[in-house]
Order: sequence, then structure tokens, then C-alpha cells
Amino acid sequence: MAKSGRPIKAVARHDLSETMDKEEMIRLKEMHLAPYIQLATSLIGKRRRSGGNMFRHQIDTMGTLMDYGYIDSVLLKASLVHDILEDIPDFDRDKLVDLDEEGGEVFKLVLEVTRRPVEKKEDFLTRILEFGSPQALILKSADRISNMISLGYTIDVAFIQRYADETEKYIYPIAERANHAMYVELQELVSTRRSFLAQCFEI
Repeated sequence: MAKSGRPIKAVARHDLSETMDKEEMIRLKEMHLAPYIQLATSLIGKRRRSGGNMFRHQIDTMGTLMDYGYIDSVLLKASLVHDILEDIPDFDRDKLVDLDEEGGEVFKLVLEVTRRPVEKKEDFLTRILEFGSPQALILKSADRISNMISLGYTIDVAFIQRYADETEKYIYPIAERANHAMYVELQELVSTRRSFLAQCFEI
């Protein structure tokens, strides 16, 4: 549920420009996302396998959520810093909690999608599926969509194979619960990576 008590809802991506009404635009304007964007800049130095850095990935994940029609302040704020606890081990968590009046809720959501040091990857993803809040399922699905798109910029065949397999086994069920359209997009993205792998092996 959003802070206002309304259920988190999304619209079809291709309808977003038509359905984002004045009320939603006002809500977006009043979210004060800038402090979270500033906090996320601490990830600029964290490089990604496919190029770019983790700061750009946070912004892209937020864009994916908005593309699907999610105009929820806690969800969007969390998307901007969703990797900060995992990628900056000594990060001062109070900086997030005290950032604004929603900092505590944002921190809880970020914590849900943060892999714990003792967790294997499969246990981490299973935890989100079995115990994650609706917001966590949505955020993880958007995160993986961004990651799968970035996968198109790497030529590490073993990594692509492993990541596609992981997405099918662990992320598909999460996306099915979160948003069927996200699930369909992930299927399409995995299919493109499978096609790339097939071409590699043909060569």
C-alpha cells in the first residue's frame, strides 16, 4: 500500500502518457526526489560489467517504474537508492532513514531488496518471492528489467547464460506476482539474450 492508504497500481506502459492525470503529476512534483538522487550519486564510482555505473542504474530503475505507471513516493525513492546498502558496505544507514519523513519506509523497502552477507543469491531471491512486500516484488522486477537491458551490452557468454537462467527460475515468479506486463517484458528480454547466445554458438 502507498503511504496514503491507496493500493499501488500501474497502468500499461503504452498508455502512461494518456493516463498520467493532473493529480498524478502534482503527486510526482511534490515527492522531492532530489535528496535521494543526491544520495545515489555516491554510487557513481561503482562500475557495472556492462558499462556505466550503479548511479545510472538507479535512475534507470526509477524510469522503468514510472514507465509502468507507478507514481508512489516510497517506491520511487527506494528505486533511486535500492543498491546503496549492498554496494557501499559502510554506508551510514541513518543518512537514508533521516533523509525525509518517508526515510524510514524507504529504508525498510531498500532493506527488503538488499542481499544479506550470509545469503546465497538463490536464497535472497527466494526470500523476496516468499516474504517480500508488494512494493519489493515490483521494485525487484523493475531492477531486473534494467539489468536485462544492460545485459545487451556485454559479450560474456557464460555470464549471459547464467543471468538468463537465473531470471527464468527466480525472477519470473516474482514478476508474475508483481505485474504481468513486467513478466512479459522480462520474457522478451530473456528471449533476445537466448537468440544472441544461439548466434554465438553457431559461429
